[in-house]
Amino acid sequence: MRGHCILSHGFESGPDATKVTALADVAERLGWTHERPVYTDLDARREVTPLGDVAARIARLQALAQAAAARGPLVLAGSSLGAYISGHVSRQLPVAGLFLMAPPVVMEGAPPMQAASVPTSIIHGWHDELIPAAQVVEWAAARDARLLLVNDSHRLSDHVQASAEAFAALLAAL
Repeated sequence: MRGHCILSHGFESGPDATKVTALADVAERLGWTHERPVYTDLDARREVTPLGDVAARIARLQALAQAAAARGPLVLAGSSLGAYISGHVSRQLPVAGLFLMAPPVVMEGAPPMQAASVPTSIIHGWHDELIPAAQVVEWAAARDARLLLVNDSHRLSDHVQASAEAFAALLAAL
């Protein structure tokens, strides 16, 4: 076993979403164990915030990540809100790398996204209707992150394979 990956789905998505499933396949092929937490119950809690219970999402990921980090190298990966919480949790415990898809580096009603200074790879759509590409470019540049900008929207649905390949490159480099 090379290490463990925790793959966090986006808001109102799920652990069986196409991109997260593609990342799980890559992790397995490269000898990493993986898990895909479920956050749908927390996303439904709109009475907390319009994006559900983000603090509880962070707490859930942190508990899983803490247990995994105690066993060996850990990589956090996430899409959209899953990327946001992955960045946040990466600052709380040792993480070998981060893989972020369509990361909301600035979100209304939340502090700007932060992340540990670890090898980071990002894929983002030039035409993301929720998170301007320029914000992600600026965020990535400040961290010397690897950034792949693609001709796609927030869902990155035309770039599932490109996401999987970028994730494979990150894992191979660790």
